[in-house]
Amino acid sequence: MNLNSLALAALLLIPSSLAAQTPPPARSLTAAEAIARIQAAIPQKPPADTVDTIKAGDPSTIVTGIVTCFTDSMDVLHQAVALHANLIVTHEPTFYNHRDQATLFTNDPVYKKKLAYMRDHQLVIWRFHDQWHLRRPEPMTEAFTAAVGWQKYEHPNDPLFFTLPPTTVDALAQDLQQKLHARIIRVVGDPNLGVTGVAYRPGASGEAAQITALERNDVQVLVAGEASEWETVMYTQDAQQQHRSKALILLGHSTSETDGMQTAATWLRTLFPGLPIQYINSAEPYWLPGHPPQ
Repeated sequence: MNLNSLALAALLLIPSSLAAQTPPPARSLTAAEAIARIQAAIPQKPPADTVDTIKAGDPSTIVTGIVTCFTDSMDVLHQAVALHANLIVTHEPTFYNHRDQATLFTNDPVYKKKLAYMRDHQLVIWRFHDQWHLRRPEPMTEAFTAAVGWQKYEHPNDPLFFTLPPTTVDALAQDLQQKLHARIIRVVGDPNLGVTGVAYRPGASGEAAQITALERNDVQVLVAGEASEWETVMYTQDAQQQHRSKALILLGHSTSETDGMQTAATWLRTLFPGLPIQYINSAEPYWLPGHPPQ
């Protein structure tokens, strides 16, 4: 009996039940397939005009690893390449406006170099914004609440409102800065104002949502990502000057939402077991004069 015959005989001796347990070979996953799996895993579907689209790269690219980030800055892209990850899941725009419209940047050297780097390294950039915010519980608020340790202060029927132990605006701002590792937090209002009622609005939630929260009688402080200085900032300043118990703490957009994208990486690992998935901090952009980032 030759070697081929012996091998065939050995295979025939393997019990059929054991053979059935042998896992099939791993199949390559394209970026388009990975994105479809992510979207299918969230019951809440994005709107028809969603910004959750591929911003650069070929959807048929085989995924070697996934990176999540608040925004895909050049530093994030460099780190992703070093990690051999080629699917970048970014929460905010890649090309400097909400819909990533390149009209303003066609001949811009910063835009062209960033796009060239993505092409040279065969990166696929996908924005994960609308549907991630629609997921319940809302991931950005959930991650913020955990990061600052406010779970036990959360209103049972409204996770955007909290009743804290008595504190002051200044003490609250300092506590948030320390817990969120933020270089800069901006505050409007009386630093000595007593606080128990706090509302939270992550990111750039807009004037309507922010002022509606501040109008509540049980809210003294709104903690938000960012706000236009002639909208919520001016409203809070006027309220203070009218001797109303209102204050505003602006964390910065990235500081308010970066923990939520770290949560995204943890969640994605449940969808893609065995695939390398990392969160990369895109870093707070601001610094104080005389105290540049290290």
